[in-house]
Amino acid sequence: MNGRVAQVNISPGGVPKAAVAEARVGRLGLHGDAHHHDHVHGGPHRAVALLGLEAIERVRADGHAIAPGAVGENLTTAGIELSLLPVGTRLAVGDSVLLELSSPAGPCDVIKDVFVGGKSGRISILLHPSDSRMYARVLAEGVVRPGDRITVLPPAPDSEAAVHAELDLLDSVERDAWLTLWGAAATAGLDVRILDRGELAAAASPGLPGSIFNRAFGMRQIPIALPEVERLYRDAGVAGWVVAGADEPPWDGAVGEELTGVYATAIDDVLARATPLPAGVTIRAVDPDDARSVATWVEIFITAFAIEGPLAEAWRRFGPILARSKGEHWLLAALDGHDVAAAATFTRRRVAWLGGGAVLPEARGRGIQRALIAERARQCADAGNRKITATADVDTVSARNLEALGMRRIWTRALYRVDPARPTMPA
Repeated sequence: MNGRVAQVNISPGGVPKAAVAEARVGRLGLHGDAHHHDHVHGGPHRAVALLGLEAIERVRADGHAIAPGAVGENLTTAGIELSLLPVGTRLAVGDSVLLELSSPAGPCDVIKDVFVGGKSGRISILLHPSDSRMYARVLAEGVVRPGDRITVLPPAPDSEAAVHAELDLLDSVERDAWLTLWGAAATAGLDVRILDRGELAAAASPGLPGSIFNRAFGMRQIPIALPEVERLYRDAGVAGWVVAGADEPPWDGAVGEELTGVYATAIDDVLARATPLPAGVTIRAVDPDDARSVATWVEIFITAFAIEGPLAEAWRRFGPILARSKGEHWLLAALDGHDVAAAATFTRRRVAWLGGGAVLPEARGRGIQRALIAERARQCADAGNRKITATADVDTVSARNLEALGMRRIWTRALYRVDPARPTMPA
């Protein structure tokens, strides 16, 4: 399938984007183009937005005031049904530009005025699979012009497009889990300052040093938000840590402090490898309204992870609030009648995210951690979840436990320290 560029569109922000005679395409998009919603659009994985004339004509036929550039696409194409192509498909544009389709572009409020009744869902891929805008990465830079030929190519053998598409879902669930944790601490009266802006989620806490309450997510998708994260930590007067790809440091010269694997699979894959509970082990769900069980869970968690000082006291304060939060599910494991392990799960969008799980030192080496993984998978499957994800430091017992139950590492990330005392970092 081949086509052509019908129109090249840019704007300083907002819609419509105006037609131009040519534009240079760089790693982060078209030069001269910008967005009002930098926490949603832009970044290396959403560098270029595309929409086909064929889709525009179908939408216009339904009575909507759509035209090339009206919904913010950078390249209006002709001759290609873009949103029917699989993620990873490459588009050779003109003499030099090579794009890779990365994901559908969801409708948003910025474009609602184009649609009758503000119903921008008319170009949602979930409702109208052939009429969605598509995002693309830039594999090769260059200049694009109206009339340039577009050649459709299959995904490259080493393409990571499908991985990043999966990460978009998994990251959204993990972000919600961290926001729930931080929100519980703030509700308990702790000084936790939270940013929640689209793909960006970050927290800073002057009284709780360390990375748990001083962490930022979203740099994989929107590295342009880095200065905003830096301001958060500078204003709070604390060091923070940015989560980003191990091979994609968020700024030049950044060095990751630890490597963490992101694991994921279908829940059925975990259940297929689950084994009976070890001898003497029982597992039960924690009733969030049972203060004694919640307190037991918190104390085991604190002890097993060797949490000390202000952070331990913080857990005791916000633990009961977190236990009652939507999406939170806690388990306790007992060995010969004595509680020895605690584990948490957060569920959202039919995905189960395995949060912290820890076993007291005297009960380790008995398969309890794997039993907790399997039990969480069972309960989440019964509740209708279909995918399971978790993180673990690379080359650790936790990582091996996940792998033993069929979970595969799909990405490796690192924590990058943001020091408020250092000069402003380049975006």
